[in-house]
Amino acid sequence: MVTKPSSTIEDYLMEIYDLGRSGKPAIAARLMEKMGVAAPTVSNTVHRMQRDGLVEIDERSREIRLLGPGLAAAESIKRRHLLTERLLVDILGLEWADAHEEAHLIEHTITPRVEARIMAVLGNPVTCPHGNPMPGLDPAMRPKTRPLSTAVAGEEREIDGINEPAEEDHELMTFYQRNGLVPGAGLKVVEVAAYNSTVTVLVGGREVTLGMVAAENLRIVVEPPAKVPVLA
Repeated sequence: MVTKPSSTIEDYLMEIYDLGRSGKPAIAARLMEKMGVAAPTVSNTVHRMQRDGLVEIDERSREIRLLGPGLAAAESIKRRHLLTERLLVDILGLEWADAHEEAHLIEHTITPRVEARIMAVLGNPVTCPHGNPMPGLDPAMRPKTRPLSTAVAGEEREIDGINEPAEEDHELMTFYQRNGLVPGAGLKVVEVAAYNSTVTVLVGGREVTLGMVAAENLRIVVEPPAKVPVLA
């Protein structure tokens, strides 16, 4: 495509991209859930994207995959979203838990010139405020992580970030922020209670108990990156 995709198409591209980053195949049912629209709307939009050379649809699995132009456009809108989150939190002082929702309202209006300026002002960040990597970051530059839900009592770890799908849950993000469960924070696992599906950790000098959903969406570092993080 020569022209910039519409805001709606950019939203679909980013959802497909995010599903890929979380290891889930992009299928119509998941897009319906994510976009909050009916099946015919998803079908019509995806087929329009296919016509424009942005995606392909696997005939057997019905998985929707990004093609070259679609991947480039998806990475562009994703980068603008993450940079907007950074701008809102680091420069404007917006609450960490509110950044994801607010960024959706701004990201489509950012031009390449403004994007480059934001990158420069922020010092070329490699992650969003919630610890998720910018498109183009070499995977070798990222630490190895696993979910907090897999930890055992006595482990001392650093929080890497929040799984991207969890950013949609404002109540959960507020819980993380309120209790200091943010990237870079250190914690010690006090108890893993299988009988009631909770994990209790010591963070910031006090104990916090999480349900397994909250623990599964919190990544902890198990091995630091081999190289200094830089954008590819």
